[in-house]
Amino acid sequence: MSVVIWADGRLHAPGDPVVSAVDHGLTVGDGVFETCAVERGQAFALTRHLRRLERSAAGLGLPVPDEQLLRDAVAQVLAALPDAGRLRITCTGGTGPLGSDRLADQRLTVLVLAGPATPSSSSRAVRVPWVRNERSAVAGLKTTSYAENVVALAAARGRGADEALLANTVGELCEGTASNVVVEQHDELVTPPLSSGCLAGITRELLLEWGRDAGLPVREGRPGELTYDVLDDVLDGRAHLALTGSIRTVSPVVELDEHPVAVGELTRAAVEVYRARAADDVDP
Repeated sequence: MSVVIWADGRLHAPGDPVVSAVDHGLTVGDGVFETCAVERGQAFALTRHLRRLERSAAGLGLPVPDEQLLRDAVAQVLAALPDAGRLRITCTGGTGPLGSDRLADQRLTVLVLAGPATPSSSSRAVRVPWVRNERSAVAGLKTTSYAENVVALAAARGRGADEALLANTVGELCEGTASNVVVEQHDELVTPPLSSGCLAGITRELLLEWGRDAGLPVREGRPGELTYDVLDDVLDGRAHLALTGSIRTVSPVVELDEHPVAVGELTRAAVEVYRARAADDVDP
């Protein structure tokens, strides 16, 4: 079985009905989620992911899901599919009206899934014409409202890439559809600040911590420091680029806007630091 699903206290097959047709996650995208890599049969950095899930739920105005319930569900799906590569936890607003209002007696829908993943050692990215709204009510929250990402990623796939890079409304470099970005320039590794509207990625967070521990010059950028046209410097070879995410981990960009680009030495060092530290602790 390629995917195992936990819902309502038990395991289900992919074809089993587990969600109501009037679930608010389906009708209006009222939900939050987390994706973890699975390492050695365990969800990587699960505690950090659960903390972010709580923050996203609170930011969306949803009840905070029960942590022990989630941990038990994670254990069940990974026991059923020990060779899984990816774990996904989804919490929605549950059954609701066909509009944006919620029921007064709201009850979360909680789903935990395990399935395959095929990480790549490098990434190919393109710029797209759409932007992140850093002033959105859900900026920085990991919600199930992913239609913008679906459109942007489809455009990237159509150009032979595996990620789309987004600016925000004021022309700052923000993030990918499912990744944070790290720019190597001037002998530093710099990632956009959270004020840009990007997600507070778990891999991004760990790279900042572990990189500093290892003596790498890695930091969060200042507001306005990384503009979208820094990607021109990557194309010209004056800068380099990497993407970070739970499945791709720290992934050097080897192609930008359908042109090959070089991988920087600091980026290579960051890949090695992350790989070594991740091997030491499955829940850092």
